[in-house]
Amino acid sequence: MTQTAADPRHGYYLEDLAVGMAHEVSHTVSERDVEDFARICGDYNPIHMDEAYAAQTPFGGRIAHGALTASYLSAILGNNLPGPGAVFLTLDLKFRAPVRIGATVVARAEVAAINQRRRIVDMAVRCTVDGKVVVKGTAGVMVQNRPGA
Repeated sequence: MTQTAADPRHGYYLEDLAVGMAHEVSHTVSERDVEDFARICGDYNPIHMDEAYAAQTPFGGRIAHGALTASYLSAILGNNLPGPGAVFLTLDLKFRAPVRIGATVVARAEVAAINQRRRIVDMAVRCTVDGKVVVKGTAGVMVQNRPGA
């Protein structure tokens, strides 16, 4: 189930969320994405940047940064569900398969649990390529209560 935030300037308030709410985005990883990500974070590992080097690894060719793939999950949490106003607290991921340049990543975040007292929402997160899970884990976000609630 994909939802739209009740207040697009803020995103969801804690009272708006329910277990099972989810949002997905897809992104095709480009050469430029990998180059830009390396420039931004400083990770120039040749497995990401040098085809000749990467061809000699168990992957047989270049792969995208795992953190680049994980960033699609961050985008959901900050833009869509819970969205603007949420504060990213925790992230626990398992990287299960490489993502190749040109692959289309489908990122999904789903509300798994809500702690009303602490205002913390646990999200089940995952990324898939061609239906295969490449990243899976959990994220925790702090969400504001609706003003006056």
